[in-house]
Amino acid sequence: MIRRSATWAAGAVLVAAVLVGIGVLVPDYTLFALAAAVVVLALGLTAYDPVAIPVLTMPALVVVQRVGGEGVNLSLSDFVLFAGFWFAAFFAPRPFSRPFRTMLWLSVVYQAATLFTVLVNPYVQNTVEWFHAWLSVAGALLVGWAVGRAGRARIGLTLFLVPSLAIAALTCVVAVQQLASGNTGPVYLEWPYGMHKNFIGCVLAFSALVAYARPWWVGWPRWFSLLSFWLCSLAVVASQARQAIVGLAIGIILVTLRADPDRKRSRLILLAVIPGAYFVWNEVREQLASGDQFNSAYQRLTWYEQALEVWRENPWVGVGLRWWVAGRTEYGFQPPNAELEVLSSAGLVGLTGFLVLFVGSLVVLWRLNPRFGTLAFSVVLMRLIQGQFDLFWASVVVSVPFAIAGVCLGAEAYARSRHDVRAGVLPPTRDRHLRSLQEMAEA
Repeated sequence: MIRRSATWAAGAVLVAAVLVGIGVLVPDYTLFALAAAVVVLALGLTAYDPVAIPVLTMPALVVVQRVGGEGVNLSLSDFVLFAGFWFAAFFAPRPFSRPFRTMLWLSVVYQAATLFTVLVNPYVQNTVEWFHAWLSVAGALLVGWAVGRAGRARIGLTLFLVPSLAIAALTCVVAVQQLASGNTGPVYLEWPYGMHKNFIGCVLAFSALVAYARPWWVGWPRWFSLLSFWLCSLAVVASQARQAIVGLAIGIILVTLRADPDRKRSRLILLAVIPGAYFVWNEVREQLASGDQFNSAYQRLTWYEQALEVWRENPWVGVGLRWWVAGRTEYGFQPPNAELEVLSSAGLVGLTGFLVLFVGSLVVLWRLNPRFGTLAFSVVLMRLIQGQFDLFWASVVVSVPFAIAGVCLGAEAYARSRHDVRAGVLPPTRDRHLRSLQEMAEA
């Protein structure tokens, strides 16, 4: 009792000293004081709950506001994810499950495969993007794992969905305003920050699928899930992001047709897929039939040819990651196809690593318990499908599906540990997470 009181007293004195120090720094060193205050807040939250920072990272995943200079042009969500990753790395519950470890090793394979182009083509954007890709996959997985494995899957996915609903509502409002003025074009948001139609479509497609899947372990009421699904789906349609519409349609088909142990899904929803598929097919057909060499369909065909030209300059390891912003070639576009982007950037070696990463991930997630694996498999496959028709390594649209997959993997491990506790498989432990599970089981 005395030791505990002394610890609390020492902690209080330390916090008071830090706060006084921050107060002294504010007049002359505002940025340093602000940074110190953020660090103290983060440490305080971590002391209260070890996975507090990873949980708070979830809503920031959709913040696409750009920060950094020309050579380090990343989104705010990348910086928040970077911070959340370190807290997850140190405080995420252990041990990692076998499927999660396999996912991490698959990301290592991709990073090792693309390391060759970093070494052969040394320039800033190449190196930064190599770390960025690692953070978008392995970092997002680890943050998601920390949230799910600590039993915070519900609050984590809810925090992810809330800002998505705000973006969806804004998109629908702007769409109505455009229609009222006779404008039937796609929606681009300018407030609270600029959002491209393809970003809106892809991110909200993930959100719509999460709401539609509504796995039992998130505990959402049916009305909330339905409202979220239809609002996000309408916003996806308003964005007119064709790759997002196709990805969402395939995701809905997968979730609907795969057996769910907890609920039966009406297959009438599949009828809603038909108008979306027809819209995309009709749009592409009309653009190709128009003969306009500058529309998006013809432009993509031109970029495919030019991306292959870039690849031929160095077939094995490519010309470097983000070559289109580094002046490495005569072209300045990002290939609108996942495989062509990786092929031109990292060559055949990098493409092999990319295929190992995604095919391997899909196999791992498909073999997971359907209660957890169906959603994880669908969002990762959705991202791969989206990347067949548009930019792949762009903004936050890679980190979001892998973070969701990480939450599913962590939630599966959490549920398994609770089952083992109830069955008496686990012995008494001093670990706080497992001890709480034992207490819950006994109650």
